[in-house]
Amino acid sequence: MERNTEQSTEPSTEQPAPTPRQRVAFLGLGHMGAPMAGRVLAAGHPLTVWNRTAAKAEPLVAAGARAASTPAEAVRDADVVLTMLAGPDALRHVADEILPVLRERDGVHWVEMSTVGPDAVRALGERMPDGVTLVDAPVAGSTDKAAAGRLGILAGGDATAVEPLLAHLGTVTRTGPLGSGAALKVVVNTAVLGGVALVAESMALADALGLDAEVARGVLAQGPLGGAVARAFATDVHFGNGLAAKDVALATSTTWLPAMEAVRGHYEAAAADPDVADEDIAAAVTRIRRTREPRA
Repeated sequence: MERNTEQSTEPSTEQPAPTPRQRVAFLGLGHMGAPMAGRVLAAGHPLTVWNRTAAKAEPLVAAGARAASTPAEAVRDADVVLTMLAGPDALRHVADEILPVLRERDGVHWVEMSTVGPDAVRALGERMPDGVTLVDAPVAGSTDKAAAGRLGILAGGDATAVEPLLAHLGTVTRTGPLGSGAALKVVVNTAVLGGVALVAESMALADALGLDAEVARGVLAQGPLGGAVARAFATDVHFGNGLAAKDVALATSTTWLPAMEAVRGHYEAAAADPDVADEDIAAAVTRIRRTREPRA
């Protein structure tokens, strides 16, 4: 029988292969971590979550995530581990718990998204077992952008395998080798926090001069500090004063930054004030204006 070599004109019913889903462990469900984890879950990735305060996982569990009681349990079957933790100490603690599990795995990708500075990332990189890839990918943006998937993601190291996943959270910028994302995040936060503190002191000066606060704020908003003015008076985002003090300390411990040393004092004082310690950095603006001292 002769073989028919003509191409069929019928439309193909064959469907493209579905996008591979990665099993994700998300550790750290604070103001930023919770909405980010929600984006991962909404994208269809099987998600296991862990948080030191277990109750914060409940909304994600109700939406379909699985809660783990320990970091080690969370990562046991993960293809990708995402960490969004408070700082270097929290990262070291979690690393101590999950690295023994990861040593038994191969092909796992750990994406460290906290603001911990490049030294902490490089130290973690030295502890990585063979077969586990570490990417530092801290984020720029606050809770509103996290919920909308519009974060800026600063990725250091080889992010090729995890970039499709990270795209659900925001726009990925490749920054260079491991640690470069963490380094650039310190630079970005230094600019933001310094700008907000400068707005606060400018408003304190306006108060001292008896100017109308709304008029002064409006004029400042039209100048080069416009973006910082908006952030200084934001009401729908959250960047805690304790985290701000930690981030400025990461910058001032790296090199001599005399202006930022003064800024660090502002945020450390706010973090120590029980009235505003857990509030957004906008509360530090109010505190700076309230505690101004007149020149003799």
